[in-house]
Amino acid sequence: MKAVKAMLATLLAAAVPGVALAQDAGQGMGVMGQVIFFGGFILIFYLLIWRPQSKRAKEHKSLMSGLNKGDEIVTSGGMAGRISRVTDDFIVLEVADNVEVKVQKVAVGAALPKGTLKDI
Repeated sequence: MKAVKAMLATLLAAAVPGVALAQDAGQGMGVMGQVIFFGGFILIFYLLIWRPQSKRAKEHKSLMSGLNKGDEIVTSGGMAGRISRVTDDFIVLEVADNVEVKVQKVAVGAALPKGTLKDI
């Protein structure tokens, strides 16, 4: 047991100066390096998160504004039907013969090609 403790103490003493040298080398990046790193982080954040989310929001907004009577849609909850009436904030969705459901426009997930509901 004493031999194991002595070996651990020797390894720890040998590793500590290496850690101190690694920390000193990391501090050599300087202010300019930190600014470049931060700028790269912002660029990656923009390209991977903000821009695609903004593009999807714009596409969804144009989809909601382009809804007309007779269009076939699927809601975000998975309900499919044909639009029978459109108001400012709501649409009336005909899901079966003589069965209509009021749905908010923002719940529209996708527009389907004409005739899709007949194939289902």
